[in-house]
Amino acid sequence: MVLSCRGGTEGVQYRFDLATTLAGARGAEHAPSVSFAQIRYFVAVAEEGNVGRAAQRLHVAQPPLSRQIRALEDELGTALFVRTPRGMTLLPSGERFLDHARAILAAIDSAVVAVRTQPAAGMQPR
Repeated sequence: MVLSCRGGTEGVQYRFDLATTLAGARGAEHAPSVSFAQIRYFVAVAEEGNVGRAAQRLHVAQPPLSRQIRALEDELGTALFVRTPRGMTLLPSGERFLDHARAILAAIDSAVVAVRTQPAAGMQPR
């Protein structure tokens, strides 16, 4: 997994090159580029089963959240949810992606904890 940063109005976005996990084994020409925010948003919608509740949980507006989920599906080349009047239900592809998304979020949390508990050489902890 390769991390790169790009600046934006919402701060730093972390993008994941998922070529090795999603496309590398198949030899696809285009490797998906998925943002950290998209992964967080996807997990929240999957867990809440509803875009409105996920937006409240994430403290974001509903339209941008919906756009990010659609962009994620477009980037991955597959639908992740079935949209119904009552909410959103994971498709089998969404179930598979949810396992990976949770693992990515857990790995990032673990990395943050590791960095915060180990001060850099020559640096004083804050």
